[in-house]
Amino acid sequence: MKNLGIKYDRLVKIGLLKHFKIITNTIEGIVFGTAEVTRGAPHFVDHIEIKRFMSAAIVALVPSAAAAIYYFGLRAVEMILVSYIAGGIVEVLFALVRKKEIEEGFLVTGLIFPLVLPPSIPLWVVAVGVMFGTIFGKEIFGGTGRNIFNPALVGRLFITIGFPEIMTTAWRVPLTDAITTATPLVVYKSSQTIPDYLSLLIGTTAGSMGETFRIGIILGGLFLMFTRVSNWRIPISYLLSVLLFSWIGSSFLPAKIAPPLFQLLSGGLLFGAMFMATDPVTSPYTKPGKFIFGIMAGFFTVLIRAFSGFTEGVMFSIVLMNGFTPLIDHIVISIKYRPEKYER
Repeated sequence: MKNLGIKYDRLVKIGLLKHFKIITNTIEGIVFGTAEVTRGAPHFVDHIEIKRFMSAAIVALVPSAAAAIYYFGLRAVEMILVSYIAGGIVEVLFALVRKKEIEEGFLVTGLIFPLVLPPSIPLWVVAVGVMFGTIFGKEIFGGTGRNIFNPALVGRLFITIGFPEIMTTAWRVPLTDAITTATPLVVYKSSQTIPDYLSLLIGTTAGSMGETFRIGIILGGLFLMFTRVSNWRIPISYLLSVLLFSWIGSSFLPAKIAPPLFQLLSGGLLFGAMFMATDPVTSPYTKPGKFIFGIMAGFFTVLIRAFSGFTEGVMFSIVLMNGFTPLIDHIVISIKYRPEKYER
């Protein structure tokens, strides 16, 4: 690997590649890691940086992406490529204008975004959504690490509100060419019918591309938690609160609020809890704050699913809690570290 790195350095120093240093530096960081070291203590044993940190999230998303390609074929590949190309153009343009390196956060956003979309929406909608999410969900705040809201969810919300007809008629039954407008959540809201749980678990019901194969989502989420890339407090408290609130609600209003296990295995709940609510930039950094974030996100998910005009409450609840994140951390710190009162 060291010899390969030396050859790569020689390659980028010749010809036109010298003028694309921002791009070549990004490739180098992903493949070889950073060569920068600290001048004084503390030191790290390995040269792991944010690019490597983001690569762990991509590995965790591989089962969901692979399942999307298996269930929906070439269409899934096209949507992922369009997402990376359209969003990547925005990233490169902002990097060139700011004269900074390309920010690695898009490596994850570019993959997550198509996975939260219906499999049959037009490719131009994918491009518009990811570009909107990248610009207004991240770049206007200053780029990766400064954004308040999850960029993928900002893009998803924009096309949900901006193109409602497309977003409600682009559902497709996995492994078929049949188009359906009825996801399990829609079916329950109209007739209180629940599909068998095995179908929900393995992903043979209609839904967004990456949310159907829930076994893969669980495996990817556990991988992130065990590698400490994500903090277990948010997904666990999120999922448990959905189970609790839906159990209470379905006991009194079964026609409105779906039962707990169906809530857990339907829609984008598992995907959102494992991959988007855990975003370290847009979620609380205090440990009690993470529990509060997860519990409130679960409460709003059940509430929105039951009483709003939208059958899916996950993206709304996570974005809503993203907005409360600074306040949650502020309150936790204020309570935990109260200033001492000195008697005179």
